[in-house]
Amino acid sequence: MNYKVLIVDDSPTMRQLLAFSLKRIRGVSIVEAKDGMEGLKKVTTDTFDLALIDINMPVMDGLKLIHMIRTEENMDELPIVVITTEGADADKERALELGANEYLTKPVQGSEVLAVAKKFLVGL
Repeated sequence: MNYKVLIVDDSPTMRQLLAFSLKRIRGVSIVEAKDGMEGLKKVTTDTFDLALIDINMPVMDGLKLIHMIRTEENMDELPIVVITTEGADADKERALELGANEYLTKPVQGSEVLAVAKKFLVGL
């Protein structure tokens, strides 16, 4: 089984860390976006099995991106995991209200990312 995961984060280092963790899952291909606008373009022109989204980004932040994804037709099934430095309960509640499925606060461990990804990528 092949899985396609979208990573949306303005930090190249963070994208690289997340990609490295996810590549331990057999059959995973990674697509990266550096901001919410690029992430939205990719998610509306391709099909993904999982999206990992940061909140604080230029151009369009992660919360706006989650809202946009959830208003797209056929996008309500896409699992969204927020991975951010924003640890406040209000941020977490807002992200979950907008449709995020999971909320992880940076710094995250590779094993944490892997466990959450496996939870959403059915059959693992």
